[in-house]
Amino acid sequence: MFAYVNSLPVYFTCAQRPFRFDYFDAGFDLEKIGIPNLSKTLFTPSGSFDVGVAKEVLWERLFFILYLRGLLPLGNLCDIMRYDGEKNTCTNEYSKIHEFGFNKCYYFGDPNTFGIAIEQKLGEPRYICYDYVAFHKGGKHEIDYISTSDDFVGEVWFYSSDRIDGNTGVKDACVVSVLTESQVLDPNYSETMARFKMEKVLYDNGMKGPLNGYTANGRPKHYRFKTSHIGRTRIPYGPPHWELLPKIYNSSLSDEDMLSLVAKKDLSQYKALRCDYTLPA
Repeated sequence: MFAYVNSLPVYFTCAQRPFRFDYFDAGFDLEKIGIPNLSKTLFTPSGSFDVGVAKEVLWERLFFILYLRGLLPLGNLCDIMRYDGEKNTCTNEYSKIHEFGFNKCYYFGDPNTFGIAIEQKLGEPRYICYDYVAFHKGGKHEIDYISTSDDFVGEVWFYSSDRIDGNTGVKDACVVSVLTESQVLDPNYSETMARFKMEKVLYDNGMKGPLNGYTANGRPKHYRFKTSHIGRTRIPYGPPHWELLPKIYNSSLSDEDMLSLVAKKDLSQYKALRCDYTLPA
């Protein structure tokens, strides 16, 4: 957003997309950026609520426009960047691909960039962990979201399974936890334990596996959920603190400030482009 508003080139080694289930508030106006103001109703065990467009839709739109403007010089071809105080050297896994200098650089963090800033650790690091869980039994239901009061398995997001082609109605889950560095290494907070606790959260919220006949007195019986862990990703929790070098700056604008500036930009010069968006399932 900062690069789009200020027409600045962007260099990175790893494109950091928004989380798949981060949404704008329902009614947030993105029409000027060519994104229709769609809304979606999410169902929980206790009710429902409305959300707006997924934030990754805006990210993809701005990424596309920056490409058109020539403001992504290396695209996603760079694997490592090293700054020596005068120039920044960009390399891929085979060789050096680019070298450039600058008078001013706004730094937002990059996992494979070295020499631009020194991260200051204030206390024990914390991470947002995303555990993706596949449902082999019990994946057909109407629930989209469950929230708990715990840091470990604090949210459960359900989405149409990416493992299966077609609209089968089967949902997998993304479990969101906030863990300290020591907890990440603790077996009690492992991927397997996240899956087990997620299943307990489902049962506690009245969810059940598929029907498995009836008891002698006519009560329905249900299979237990059958799940497996797909993978875990983690990102630092909260903005990092850096000791910046000369010519390196942080942006003083908050995400809300940049969003308001983005929404004011007129994209009339791109009216010939037609981009249709659908919200993620």
